[in-house]
Parts: sequence; structure tokens; C-alpha cells
Amino acid sequence: MEELRGFVTAIDHVGIAVPDLDAAIAFHREHFGLEVAHEEVNEEQGVREAMLRAPGDDGTGAAVQLLAPLTPESTIAKFIGRSGPGLQQLAYRVSDVDAAADALRAKGLRMLYEQARRGTSDSRVNFVHPKDAGGVLVELVEPARH
Repeated sequence: MEELRGFVTAIDHVGIAVPDLDAAIAFHREHFGLEVAHEEVNEEQGVREAMLRAPGDDGTGAAVQLLAPLTPESTIAKFIGRSGPGLQQLAYRVSDVDAAADALRAKGLRMLYEQARRGTSDSRVNFVHPKDAGGVLVELVEPARH
């Protein structure tokens, strides 16, 4: 994406919608050796989530994000109802989510939120509408500055 040159710093994670977070964590741990790096409930997004990483990853590599719905009305519950469990998003790490979103809007892409929202671990996030990104929900993630 030429318009994000200078903003994208890495692939941050891939998000997988799951009906049962504990079962999904156990599956990825047992079969792929992934470790839980972070787990939280995000009421605003309507999910219970976990970030999994390869053993020894210092937090700079791409993660697998497991997302389980908190309620039947949540976006993830609707996704699972429509498409079944599976790959739900591709997330790019960006240096400035607001500037990246503005650059994409200037190119005619729709963002899901007018303003960035709180994401995992107090990151700031916004999403490119899947209809404008080849059917893929693209998340822009600006990590929290700790």
C-alpha cells in the first residue's frame, strides 16, 4: 500500500474468531507450541481475547490473536454466525494510526471508525472496511507507548 509507506512498521497479528477462547488457547499451545503473551476482556469490542506468540518471541514478531465473543450481539459473534470460526482480520502495526487512517481516507478508503479506539494492551486501532480491501478486514494498530 503505497499510501501507508512510512506508517506500516510490521505485520502485527492475524486475528482468529473462536467460539471458546480457552479451547482455542489449548489447541494452539498443544499443536503449535504457542504461548499466551497477553489475555484480556475488551468490553468496548465485545471480546475476550488472547495474544499468542512463538516461544522466545520478545514481542516484536507477529502474533496470533484469538477473539471470542462476550455476547451474541458482538461483532465477533456475528462473524462466527455468518462465516464460522476462522481468520477474521490482518493487522498492520503502524507508527501513527490517525495519520495512517487519514492517508487511506485521502485515497478513498473507508475506515470503520471516525476516531481510533482502544485495542489490545491499550493500543489504538482502526479498521479499513473489508469491501475496500479485497474482502479482508485490515486493522491498523498503533502500540501503546509504555
